[in-house]
Amino acid sequence: MSANLPLIQVLDTKLLQAWPLPVPSPDGDKEDRGHVLIIGGSHQMPGAVILAATAALRAGAGKLTVATGQSVAQLIASALPESRVIGLPETEAGGIPPHCVDALQPLAKRNIDAILVGPGMQDEAAIATFVRALMPVFPEAKIVLDACAMSVVRGSQSYQEDAENTGPTRLILTPHAGEMARLLGEDKTAIRSAPHTAARDAAKNWNAVVALKGAMTCIASPNGQLWQHDGDNIGLASSGSGDVLAGVIAGLAARGAGVEQATAWGVMLHARAGQQLAERIGPLGFLAREIADDIPAALRWFEQAPST
Repeated sequence: MSANLPLIQVLDTKLLQAWPLPVPSPDGDKEDRGHVLIIGGSHQMPGAVILAATAALRAGAGKLTVATGQSVAQLIASALPESRVIGLPETEAGGIPPHCVDALQPLAKRNIDAILVGPGMQDEAAIATFVRALMPVFPEAKIVLDACAMSVVRGSQSYQEDAENTGPTRLILTPHAGEMARLLGEDKTAIRSAPHTAARDAAKNWNAVVALKGAMTCIASPNGQLWQHDGDNIGLASSGSGDVLAGVIAGLAARGAGVEQATAWGVMLHARAGQQLAERIGPLGFLAREIADDIPAALRWFEQAPST
């Protein structure tokens, strides 16, 4: 990994207020707030896609479609009455086979603004092939890759050269240090010792915005821009928290935020929601589903808080 880092911008209230999110017209409808497609879930982890989907709606997306394994589709539909749910065939390992992209083809005509792939999915090999097949079908959508869906870039030093990932940046990846180490073939300790460099190099190589999650989260874009957020909230280090973050980012992207803005705002909203819960419930023990439910209040807080 190379050094010589550019200026790192610290994510704070002042920066976000100078970078406001797109606001839908008061007389608009759900179409104006964007359509998000979330692909995830498996028979062992159906809850992850529910958390991510709920978070996308809490972030302001207007329409939600969920594509998941047939074995859990009915359960997820019951938990998400706001969503259209599409059941897809599954591999023996609990993944979604690549040919299932054909079942999603009709959605390409319905103005899908953002796609999240990965929460609760299994079978890395199948998912990587699925993602490669999916991207050309939705050439205009912003795409968030989380969990095992990020394996599409694993071992690739120049994923930006692959045919399905050329042109303007539309990918967002959300690894923690362990996932980043696996994707890059590096040691986890090395990633933690130089997180900005790891995020910066990965973003450039993969033509993606990369949010390297941790107590300090580093965000990098392919052009070399860097941001960081010092979270210092151990309560967010819990099962399902990352699914919520990915859902928030996808929801913001669906409602019109660019990939860098959606990622930066998503990290800050996630952290603010955790802070609100820590103050109200306690520093430990709040649940990921509660993080999602606190996102609207976090949005309002940033809109109204003093910037100094």
